[in-house]
Amino acid sequence: MALVASATAIYQPVKAQVNLQVNIGSQPNWGPRGYDHVDYYYLPEVESYYYVPTRQFVYLERNKWVHRKSLPARYRSYNLHQGRKIVINQPRPYLQHQVYQSNHRRSAIRYNEVRHIDHKYAKKQHKNNKRSQHRF
Repeated sequence: MALVASATAIYQPVKAQVNLQVNIGSQPNWGPRGYDHVDYYYLPEVESYYYVPTRQFVYLERNKWVHRKSLPARYRSYNLHQGRKIVINQPRPYLQHQVYQSNHRRSAIRYNEVRHIDHKYAKKQHKNNKRSQHRF
């Protein structure tokens, strides 16, 4: 009897749990293709962000960052399919809006341009920028 119980314990299938964070299905149809995970899109022409998990735009309204299902009325004619999108995978990038605004400001609009910013890269760039600012 003990031999049967130990043999059963040896041959029981091993169960593993894998947790992948893939949000392909929740990305908007106007978003760039080829990303398996995106937290935010920065839309520099309208100085707004799009938070993919909640499908909400984040923008300044009366000096406060608000989350809304659509862009404000002043951007009614903005074409999300053709506007620039910067992929940002870091929490609440709008709290560092001046950094993104200055890094992605352009006088001429390039449609369908996509850039990707990794949180680790952004931190490293920020440190390098601080160092270069203090050099004379």
